[in-house]
Amino acid sequence: MNYQFRTTQELLVLTQQHDWSVSELTLKGEVELGNASREELLAKMLDYYSRMKTSVANGLKITERSQSGLSGGDSKRLYKHSEGGTQISALGAIFERSIAYGLAVLETNAAFGLIVATPTAGSAGITPACLLTWQEVHGASDEVVSRSLFTAAGIGKIIGYGACFSGAQGGCQAEIGSACCMAAAALCELDGGTPEQVVQASAIALQNTLGLICDPIGGYVEAPCMMRNGLYTIHAFGAAAMALSGIRSMVPFDEVVGALREIGQKMPRIYKETSEGGLAATPTGLRFKPKPRISPVP
Repeated sequence: MNYQFRTTQELLVLTQQHDWSVSELTLKGEVELGNASREELLAKMLDYYSRMKTSVANGLKITERSQSGLSGGDSKRLYKHSEGGTQISALGAIFERSIAYGLAVLETNAAFGLIVATPTAGSAGITPACLLTWQEVHGASDEVVSRSLFTAAGIGKIIGYGACFSGAQGGCQAEIGSACCMAAAALCELDGGTPEQVVQASAIALQNTLGLICDPIGGYVEAPCMMRNGLYTIHAFGAAAMALSGIRSMVPFDEVVGALREIGQKMPRIYKETSEGGLAATPTGLRFKPKPRISPVP
């Protein structure tokens, strides 16, 4: 195997040797495994991106609250706000719209709609929101944008080897953190970043999510998950911009992944998707705790 990697050190050696982007190396590595041809993989990723865009569009149409009452209609509300008015953010419509896209995917998920886990259902809004926003600003084709998903996948592969993606295992830092990191990598490469800059964007994004707990209210993947998907979209753009400007992470990406693993191992169980701590354990959060079902006496 010539194109496989488990660390960014290995990734950077290979991209430098062949003068490839992270997306190209990741794609060639998948072809090398023999499960699909290059054309099939490109088509599959294009299909994934199409589904991501659909999940955003469907979420923006939702006006009713979900069955739990925790979400529904917020992405549409923010998207409408981005279209104009005296109260629009100083950062502008694009800023607001990108957040709305992140919210929309989680609202689609809460309505039992189809989403693409990137890398999990609870963090599925960040990458679609980032890539769709970038596409709209640059007028790029789906083919160009979907190619960057291989960049995200390459960085995600390293996280998978060195840590985890599961909120139940590593807290929300493993879900939102990984998604934000992968999206930052994709954005950085789309904006012309080198493999080294892609790695720096990933490190900057991931280190600033370390320690984030997983505390879903009522056990539902809605609150605070939805808000985190929206706001960490902006975080990914910021990390990519910092890396492109030449800013470097003080701690190398592989060590940041190691820190993610260590924090996840030491994080108390109540903060790892149990809904026993954090926002889920507040008086308001407890109101949404599902009532135990009582079986009838035979």
